[in-house]
Amino acid sequence: MTSTLRPAATTEAVQRPGRWLALSVLVLAVLLVAVDATVLGLATPYISEDLKPTGTQLLWIGDVYSFVIAGLLVSMGSLGDRIGRKRILLVGATAFGAISVLNAYATTPELMILARALLGVAGATLMPATLALIRNLFHDPRERSLAVGIWGATASAGTAVGPIAGGFLLEHFWWGSVFLINLPVMAVLVLVGIKLLPESRNPNPGPWDMASVLLSLVGMIGVVYAVKEIASHGAAWDAVAAGILGAAALYGFVRRQLTLPTPLLDMRLFRNRGFSGAVLADLLTILGLSGLVFFLSQYLQLVQGRRPLEAGLAELPAAVGAVAAGLVAGTVARRYSVRVVVSGGLAAVGLALAALTVLDQSTGYPVLGAALLVVGIGAGFSFTVTADVILSSVPKEQAGAASAVSETAYELGAALGIAVLGSIVTGVYRGFAAPAGTPDGAHESLGGAVEAASGMPTDAAQALLTSAREAFVNGLTIAAGAGAAVLLVTAAAAWFMLKNQRLDKGF
Repeated sequence: MTSTLRPAATTEAVQRPGRWLALSVLVLAVLLVAVDATVLGLATPYISEDLKPTGTQLLWIGDVYSFVIAGLLVSMGSLGDRIGRKRILLVGATAFGAISVLNAYATTPELMILARALLGVAGATLMPATLALIRNLFHDPRERSLAVGIWGATASAGTAVGPIAGGFLLEHFWWGSVFLINLPVMAVLVLVGIKLLPESRNPNPGPWDMASVLLSLVGMIGVVYAVKEIASHGAAWDAVAAGILGAAALYGFVRRQLTLPTPLLDMRLFRNRGFSGAVLADLLTILGLSGLVFFLSQYLQLVQGRRPLEAGLAELPAAVGAVAAGLVAGTVARRYSVRVVVSGGLAAVGLALAALTVLDQSTGYPVLGAALLVVGIGAGFSFTVTADVILSSVPKEQAGAASAVSETAYELGAALGIAVLGSIVTGVYRGFAAPAGTPDGAHESLGGAVEAASGMPTDAAQALLTSAREAFVNGLTIAAGAGAAVLLVTAAAAWFMLKNQRLDKGF
């Protein structure tokens, strides 16, 4: 792309009348993924009761989606740059809806894990394509900031709609129904997207290198699996071997990208300090948040006894805060600075997580609701601005690959967060003292303890539930403290890495 072409491209983008309607289709894809991610946490107690997974299987159900999607995002983002972002988005959305049916009707923990993994393959096509299309639809920096804000606000709205809709469905239907709500959204996305979305691709993409695809997939899954297993069970030989294999594959991936004339991912992007800082901030932020978020629905339902719909409504302040912050984040970052908004947002999230270390079984909702609101506001500011920084740091021809890096950081952070912080919760929980005659399954998960208590004498059941809930909350507060430390360190790192970064820069 030469400088003589930039004014014409910008004028065309500004004058294109259908770009905002096209954006409305893209945010449906974001809504699809966000709703799916949130309803799983709400349905976890029911899945535990019905499918009876072990504690390890339950963690796999929670994070295998992130494992697979993290391994494939870069490859799918690059594929979209080559074959067309509209095409890969519509194919991926169709597959996402179809595989949601398999999730809904899974009958064993193993089948559920497989279904979640396949959903990760489909999901890997969606998020990079949406951001890349935004980069190509909106060339004006201020319009793009607003578009990214709407994109992020929709993701946050999905996190609110998911628990509420899921809570309603769980109270009236079986747990599989929460996955079927993907189908109407997918249908609208595909039918309307065919008409409204413009196609875009890299005009000189080069071949799609399958060796790089395999190295990326093996590397990401190997490393994340190793972290998960070592955090859960210690440094067993298979986990260490997987980590070494994954690290070697990622090293090979980087070396290969540096030698290919048209790489799957241009590693020179990371020389941009703003790009690298934004990616690192996203990864560590999600790592600090995800373990807590995964177990919060279980706390609300199984510890505090809230019904599913009530639990979904209890999580609403986080989504409200994120939507409000996301819509104004670009304006605030231009008035002050990128690093003030990102670092300030991350520090706010860290302090809110620190406040949750005082949780106990009877903590009142005002404390929890206020903390969730602050988490939402801080995350809304940070994620919206970092996404904007990442998009504006690259030429539009590389938008798919750059967006994939952003989403890979998000999904990798989610997988690592669930693995590490989730393992803290599980590890502390398993050590609780149980009355004589307690089934072994009670130590696998809190849902297992609730089920076990239903078949025990009243006094023994009450003693079991009291001890199990106390252990679960202890693990949750330790995880919240660890997450707070990660967020505060990330806020400090972002302050230095995003120095002098401006949103108005662009290609």
